[in-house]
Amino acid sequence: MSNVWLHRYSVILAICTLFLVVAGGLVTSNDAGLSVPDWPLSYGKLMPVMEGGIFYEHGHRMVATTVGFLTIILAVWLWRVENRGWMRRLGVGTLAAVIAQGLLGGMTVIYMLPKPVSISHACLAQLFFSTTVCIALFTSASWLCGPHVAADSGTPALRALVIAAPLCVFIQLALGASARHKFLGVLPHIAGAAVATGVVLWVTLSVLMRHAGHDVLRKSAVALLSITFLQVFLGIAAYMSRIATIDAPQPMPLMVGFTVAHVATGALTLAASVVLAIQVRRNVA
Repeated sequence: MSNVWLHRYSVILAICTLFLVVAGGLVTSNDAGLSVPDWPLSYGKLMPVMEGGIFYEHGHRMVATTVGFLTIILAVWLWRVENRGWMRRLGVGTLAAVIAQGLLGGMTVIYMLPKPVSISHACLAQLFFSTTVCIALFTSASWLCGPHVAADSGTPALRALVIAAPLCVFIQLALGASARHKFLGVLPHIAGAAVATGVVLWVTLSVLMRHAGHDVLRKSAVALLSITFLQVFLGIAAYMSRIATIDAPQPMPLMVGFTVAHVATGALTLAASVVLAIQVRRNVA
C-alpha cells in the first residue's frame, strides 16, 4: 500500500543529501578543509563566527547534521510502517552509513586531512546519495504498482550489461575524489571519464534500442544519458576554468562554480545509473 507522505519525505531527504554533496564540494573547492581545526565543535562552539573558510566548513557540518537527523526519522518511519523487511533493513543500513560518514568527516579534521580518509568520505557521500534516491524510488506509487516485465533476446544480456554502468561511474567518481584531494593526478580521472562515458553510452543505447516501447526503461535510460552529457560538459568546463585561473591567489568563483556543479552532477550520474540498473533488473526477464 502506498504511503504518499513517506515517499515525499524520502524525496526531500534525497534533495537535502544532494545539497550536502554541494556543501562538501564548496569546502574542497574553496580550500576550506581545515578552516575549523576541531571536531565535533567548531572553535569550541556550536556556532562560530561564519566568515571566510569557516562559512564553508561549518556550513557543511550544519547541513550534514540536518541530513543525519532526517535520516534517523526516515529509518524509524520505515521500521514502523514498512511491511517489506528488506526496506526496513535498508533504512537501518542508511542510518549506519550516515553515522559512518559523520565519523569519517570528523577524522578528516582530527587527523589533518589524511588522503585515504578524505577520499573515503567523498565516495561514501556519493553512495549515500544514491541510496536515498533508491529509497525514494522504492516508496513511490509507480514502484508499488509492480513491474512490467519485457523479454530480452539481445547479446550481451541486458541484465548483466547494465551493472557495468554504476560500477564504472563509481570508479570514475573515486578517481575524481583522488584528484581533488591530490592523491592522484588529473590524468587518471580524464582517462576514466572516457571509459565511463563509453560504457554509459553502450548501456543506455542498448536499453533504448531493445526496449524503446517500455516507458520506465526508456525514461531511465534517457535520464542517465542526459545527465552524463551534462557531466562531460561540466568536467571540461571545470578543467579549463582551473587551468585559466591557476595563477590566481585564491580559488576563483568561476572555477569553484563549475567544479561544484561537476561534483553534484557526478552524484546524479551515479544515482541515475543505479536506478537504471535496478529498473532493468526488475523489468527485463
